[in-house]
Amino acid sequence: MPKNASAVQHQVAPAGDPSPQTCLQVARQAAILAVTAADDAMTAVCRSRSGATARLEAAMHAAHKEAVEAEGHADRAEQYADDPTMPSSAPLYCARAAVDHAVRAQSAAGVETTAADLRVELERKLTAAEYAERETERRREEAEREAEERAATGMDADNRDRAARNRYLAEGHVAELGWTAGHVRVLEAAASGRLYWRGGRARQAARHGVWNGGRRISRERTQALFAARFLVAVRQDDGTRVLMPSPMGQVALELARLHPAGLHGSDKAAYEARFARVRRRHKRRDDQKAAARVLPPLDSSARKLYRKPVTLTEQQARAERDAVDRWEDEGGYCPGADTPRPAAGVPANPPVRIILPLHRHTAVQPALW
Repeated sequence: MPKNASAVQHQVAPAGDPSPQTCLQVARQAAILAVTAADDAMTAVCRSRSGATARLEAAMHAAHKEAVEAEGHADRAEQYADDPTMPSSAPLYCARAAVDHAVRAQSAAGVETTAADLRVELERKLTAAEYAERETERRREEAEREAEERAATGMDADNRDRAARNRYLAEGHVAELGWTAGHVRVLEAAASGRLYWRGGRARQAARHGVWNGGRRISRERTQALFAARFLVAVRQDDGTRVLMPSPMGQVALELARLHPAGLHGSDKAAYEARFARVRRRHKRRDDQKAAARVLPPLDSSARKLYRKPVTLTEQQARAERDAVDRWEDEGGYCPGADTPRPAAGVPANPPVRIILPLHRHTAVQPALW
């Protein structure tokens, strides 16, 4: 303990500031670390070879200079603590300066700057009232940021994190699909519920349920997506097949939308990318070409890790539906109680029987015809 510790014990530190004893201890410890660093630098000069002597001598002199400054500030901290005419913040100022010089001494000597850890002990300690005020301000700022993020994205924090993970997932898997923007357009047409196959052609109906006419869709891309099981077909009574995204197709479509940069610019570029991936699996050139013409499935890890974000609007609609379900489960109308109504625009969905397009007679891929 410093010889003047008994004197500084009678001083009262301002609310929140480190005590004078703490300042003296930190200043002296910083001086010790600075001197040790200077000694290490001098030892390095003594052991050096002629080629590195000049550089090490410069480091030694720099470390020695900083050590002298650190010791001087430590001595002044003790002097100011004993002097009742000096302001109470003087020891703290000297301690901070001693730590700064000790850090520079260690840096010049090329050793670990452990003196920087002493700064934590000199940080101003908040009073209970100050801490409560700062915490209130922090929570207010967080609430404002959250409100801004919700207004901009329509999602809460958990679903924003989920969306960010999905974007990262898309960056790692979209390019492996070997798709072009045309493949995405086919799946988007299927997601609209209006893509159908009839008479050997794929079309997007003008209206849902009217399986006649409409815009033509790429036959080749539709067949490739169907064969790779990104699409499934629902057979109608007249033989028309309505095409919809499979669960894998839905995930692949969402990932492609999140990372369009992973799509290839042309069918040729997409084919070459698929060819580069399969060329090592097959020895014969014809087998390589045949494999490259087939779209690879979406990686199973991407299918498992993808989670569709839920917007605040969707959460509210779900809560309203759950409230109606609970009301019905609990017995329905009760005299004197308001009757909840189902959310507007939420029709009941009748069950749909989906026929997977498998053909027993083909050993390679399913077909649409």
